[in-house]
Amino acid sequence: MSRRLDFEREGRDWPNRTHSRFVEAGGLRWHVQIMGEGPVALLLHGTGASVHSWRGLAPLLARRFTVIAPDLPGHGFNGDAGHAQLSLPGMSEAIAALLAELGVKPELAIGHSAGAAVLLRMAIDGLIAPRQIVAINGAIEPFGGLAGQIFAPIARMLALWPAVPSVFAWRASDPNVVGDLLRRTGSRIDAEGAAQYGVLARNPAHVGAALGMMANWDLHGLQRDLARTPGRVMLMAGAMDAMVPPTDALATQARIPGARVVRLKALGHLAHEERPDLFARLIEDSFEGRELSLQAAEGREIASGGAASRIRPPSQHTLRPAARGALQEPR
Repeated sequence: MSRRLDFEREGRDWPNRTHSRFVEAGGLRWHVQIMGEGPVALLLHGTGASVHSWRGLAPLLARRFTVIAPDLPGHGFNGDAGHAQLSLPGMSEAIAALLAELGVKPELAIGHSAGAAVLLRMAIDGLIAPRQIVAINGAIEPFGGLAGQIFAPIARMLALWPAVPSVFAWRASDPNVVGDLLRRTGSRIDAEGAAQYGVLARNPAHVGAALGMMANWDLHGLQRDLARTPGRVMLMAGAMDAMVPPTDALATQARIPGARVVRLKALGHLAHEERPDLFARLIEDSFEGRELSLQAAEGREIASGGAASRIRPPSQHTLRPAARGALQEPR
């Protein structure tokens, strides 16, 4: 396995570094950040990211919650993960072992992209029992059609070819490569966040874990079980997300009884990194059972059924972040 990121070298300026600690649990060495006081909030980032994804949101939530934010198995500053721990059930069980070691029971669970799928799997399997689950651009719906038939086999092939992570990491030494990947998310994030994604993308061990996670990912079982999801679920979808179609949130909403969808204008796949202040406010309001305050410039909540079924799929301009200021909410 390639050299992992070194916290004393690559992590010396990592966001919220003073809240980092390393924990042994479930056969893994975890990098986890813990901050704040109050009900426990578990934050899970998506594929290929790390706890740095919560750099702006975690401190805001820490004013009300005890925030627990780990790097996913094999990602960031974590130790190497085995093949099984990069699957959806394996990752869920590994995180459950970490929570048991820490002695915490989350009342709030927030997941970005694939992290949302992990949280839903954990809740359905009884590994966590939060009052509220929040999915931010949740990657919960399987790829459909031809893409679904082709993507997984290709990902498995790439993950098994040892040279691929190193080649990708070498290519990522060109800042234009990472910049292009970030632009494809439909988000505009700050220079600090972009630099940290660059650090991750240039590390073959991190890249290998991300590829392994994609190769082992199977959402069909989760999809069948979504009707058994306990607790309250809020699905937050950035209207400019070019990675996970915003309409996926509506498909997920139809499978989870009582789920709410909030569509946010002018935000892409990394929406919580673009507007951590907005997400902190909406998440806290939802957790406390308060009415969500969504101004016209931010977006709107979409009721289940009725109007939700008439929302049009995202148009091509969704793929061009420069055009996002012109986006109009569907009628």
